[in-house]
Amino acid sequence: MSLRHRLLAAFTALATAAAGALVAVSLTAPPAAAANYSAYVMGYFKESPNASGDSYALHLAVSRDGLDWMPLNQNDPVVTPTDGTRGLRDPYILRKQDGTFVALATDLTGRVFNENNQYIHVWDSTNLTSFTGYRRVKLHSMATHSWAPEAFWVPSRNQYAVIYSANNGTRDVFMVNYTTDFVNMGTPEVFFDPGFNVLDGDVLVDGSTFYLSYKNIGDGNLYVARSTTGAPNSFTTISGGMRQGDAIEAPVLVKSNTSSTVWLWGDSFAPANAVVYGWQTANVDGGSWSVMNQQAFTPPINAKHTTITPITSAEYDALVNRWGAPSWNRLKSYNFPGRYVRHADNVARIDPFPMDPTADQQWRVVPGLADSAGVSFESVNFPGRYLRHFDYNLRLDPNDGTSIFRADATFYPTAGLGDSSWTSFRSYNFPDRYIRHSGFALRIDVLSGGSSATDRQDATFDITY
Repeated sequence: MSLRHRLLAAFTALATAAAGALVAVSLTAPPAAAANYSAYVMGYFKESPNASGDSYALHLAVSRDGLDWMPLNQNDPVVTPTDGTRGLRDPYILRKQDGTFVALATDLTGRVFNENNQYIHVWDSTNLTSFTGYRRVKLHSMATHSWAPEAFWVPSRNQYAVIYSANNGTRDVFMVNYTTDFVNMGTPEVFFDPGFNVLDGDVLVDGSTFYLSYKNIGDGNLYVARSTTGAPNSFTTISGGMRQGDAIEAPVLVKSNTSSTVWLWGDSFAPANAVVYGWQTANVDGGSWSVMNQQAFTPPINAKHTTITPITSAEYDALVNRWGAPSWNRLKSYNFPGRYVRHADNVARIDPFPMDPTADQQWRVVPGLADSAGVSFESVNFPGRYLRHFDYNLRLDPNDGTSIFRADATFYPTAGLGDSSWTSFRSYNFPDRYIRHSGFALRIDVLSGGSSATDRQDATFDITY
């Protein structure tokens, strides 16, 4: 995304929030409209390191390119279960054959994983601007859980397959129930049992081929398997094991709208929780996947166990019009893309994501206090406090109304010194100095064409969400 478009998006978000605009969702268009897909929608629940940012409800985000995500509704829930545990994990959104949608989710609140539950949450939705027909449906009668329900259409059966993680009395496997209405769920049977414990199945249907991603609990890696029928026990693993972070789960396969690229996303929970990692390939059948640099993508804050579906441009606009763009942004480091600008004890720095409190990394990008052609960064959780330089170091201070403060807190966005598609910020009152990180703390330093590549990268950021 160009600098101009990044800044336009940032100020558009501010204007949208200020106007109190609401937005709506319309997920994946009917199969016949697949050629018109030009964006994506994501569903997820949220967790943060100290649990202060936890939300066991359905959240939505949108993306034009499937890589940079904008959370909707200020990253607050769009729907919350009212029965069972009154919370959800592992949401999944499917566009049905008639063009409407169904949302499924694990009936589980919090981080307790030793409870049996034979039910899942289900909602209907015409276009994801509202959710109706809420119900809990029973999948089985076994003394086990019903985790990570997902669904796909099986043409040969003229039914939807609902797959989920459960223990069948022998080991952890994927079970399946077939349904036409997500009310009458049919008889459960084993869908995938490779002879070892598995977790979190996700099926991507590409033409007449069915690709299943899953976690091998024994070695902790993610894998991809293939079937030409999508029938139970018809999948053969075609990839090697993949892992980033110390522990990962919740794989999801997503096909690009614009190329042959297929992404595999995974949800890491150690050493830090709610960190999304990615792989990509142009040939799933080849079994070779490349690790994606975190520079290339930005998930929503605290997003867990994502579900991603392609949508049209009109549906993207409807989502934003219904639920609203965020009134805040984040600043992502170019050369440490797992770190974001935050304040800690009133000192500005870049720290690893995730972090608590969540709002320490959220900024209202407002017209510059000294010059509206520039920008100033107002804290979300300490309104009236802004990033300003003092003795060249950046800190969070209350606006004292002086011209010196306004000048110290104003910066001009420019093409990124380390990458012109990103952004650098030049000081208003010290125009040869730019915001950069040094020892992870932020300051303004003199930078020029003769500065080192590292110095220029230290001064380069992404305006994101």
